[in-house]
Amino acid sequence: MILEVKNISKYFPIERGIFKRRVGFVKVLDGVTFSVEKFKTLGIIGESGSGKTTLAKIILGLIPATSGEIIFNSNEIVNFRKDVQIIFQNPYNSLNPKMRIIDIISEPLIVHKLIKKIDLKNRIIGLLRMVGLDTGALNRLPIEFSGGQRQRICIARALASEPKFLVLDEPISSLDLTVQAQMLDLFIELKNKLKLTYIFNSHNLAVIRRIADSVIVMQNGRIVEMAAKDDIFKNPVNPYTRLLLDAARK
Repeated sequence: MILEVKNISKYFPIERGIFKRRVGFVKVLDGVTFSVEKFKTLGIIGESGSGKTTLAKIILGLIPATSGEIIFNSNEIVNFRKDVQIIFQNPYNSLNPKMRIIDIISEPLIVHKLIKKIDLKNRIIGLLRMVGLDTGALNRLPIEFSGGQRQRICIARALASEPKFLVLDEPISSLDLTVQAQMLDLFIELKNKLKLTYIFNSHNLAVIRRIADSVIVMQNGRIVEMAAKDDIFKNPVNPYTRLLLDAARK
């Protein structure tokens, strides 16, 4: 296993009054446990508010868990900041609007000292081509690109550090349907070409069915069903899973 998530819970305090008196907690995650195999894609299905994004942020160390443990295989994830990356839902908020694309993508290469300065531009060009963009993008600003193109830039930046594990948090949901299909094909191509491992969060069952090897279904911060993809879609056990599948067919 490349990742083990053990009994993760997350509570956010409820505060009232001018002195912010704590009156209770909102339980966002409750005892979430699973593991991810190397080179596989774990799809996480759940409606808005099910805890998918909070879980992604805890795995990435962006927020702390209230309890539980996140364990990465130290033989696979040697340098966490380099080896584990995230691609967020909204590419418009993920890129510095004042930075040129060449500078955005070069940041991780420079920070992690992955390449000599003389080779930097060629490496960036290679990353852009890998995600379907040409050299004309180098000196432009994010505002000059469409949503799908911006997400491709976000992918190129994430890949610059040569990661082994990607957390994809609703990465195509803000894009139109045609672009969604193109991006999904790109994620599958990159996973196979670069030998990546994914966690892919989505509320879209068709997307999860296309990309995942195994699936977790979340409801109200809990895992209600976890199985291989074919078992989830052909023989769901939990009533909530069946409800999601029935709704998707309508």
